[in-house]
Amino acid sequence: MNFATRVGAVLLMGLVSCQTVAQAYPSKPIKVVVGYAAGGAVDVVARTIGQSLSSSMGQAVIVDNKPGAGTNIAVKSVISAEPDGYTLMMAANALAANMSLYQPAPFDVERDLVAVSLIGRVPVVIAANAAAPYTNIKQLIEAAKGKPNSIAFGSPGNGSTPHLAIELFARAAGIDLQHIPYRGGSPAITDVIGGQLPLVAVNALEVLPHAKSGKLKVLAVLSPNRSAIFSEAPTIAESGFSGFEASVWYGLVAPAATPKPIVNKLHAEVQKALQTQEVRDRMNAVGGEVVPGSAEMFANLLRAERQRYAKLVREAHIQPD
Repeated sequence: MNFATRVGAVLLMGLVSCQTVAQAYPSKPIKVVVGYAAGGAVDVVARTIGQSLSSSMGQAVIVDNKPGAGTNIAVKSVISAEPDGYTLMMAANALAANMSLYQPAPFDVERDLVAVSLIGRVPVVIAANAAAPYTNIKQLIEAAKGKPNSIAFGSPGNGSTPHLAIELFARAAGIDLQHIPYRGGSPAITDVIGGQLPLVAVNALEVLPHAKSGKLKVLAVLSPNRSAIFSEAPTIAESGFSGFEASVWYGLVAPAATPKPIVNKLHAEVQKALQTQEVRDRMNAVGGEVVPGSAEMFANLLRAERQRYAKLVREAHIQPD
């Protein structure tokens, strides 16, 4: 057998082996790591997708909550896991932002992880106290330009997705807002309702009950489309900023060396799940929408978000809590 024949045989054996692995997968429960506490939006999305995958793939999908260090604990546990398709992570924007927020960079998204599938997105919303003097983004911008850095907004913390979203918006609008970091969205919302703070930036789910009760008014959703749960609230594009978007996105990633056939199989199963009414309804219930698409599309999003956040963190001198 000559060299070329031997190489061809080895490649064929490898291909057959990979196909065999994919056909046998999964043969045991799959773990989905979440870098946040149970009950939050990321956790809800992970459990929703997990239930659908469990039904279609015939194995339990277990959500493993590992909060802490801005999700870095969870990310590192996935990176160090066996790359066999049985340890995944439901990631959000922090995965792209943390390479710039934390120095030295705790990981490299493109080197250490592989994109499996984008799941969906929930818009960040700007909400105000019900008695605030502005009822839309245009009025907020006029007030902020009249007294630079005099209007404060609360967020779930330094470097959180809502914080970064409003910093991006403020730069696009040419205004200066004063950031007040909180440890979570709930205490920030409480202070806005109580009148101690005029604005809050959080994901749509956290604002929903307070907007329904009339304690908060949503000035805009920072997404290209109107939110199903805030159908009357204008988008940021409708408020004069076309092309601008700041959503909380969710997607599945796996250790970098996970076999391609397994990644492909997972991606296909997720795409099937995103077409089901149950998953779509659950995403709508948290204020978001499903986003079907290729794994390459998700990888491109991760790359673009990493670059966008790196520029913002550098120029605005943002540091994590």
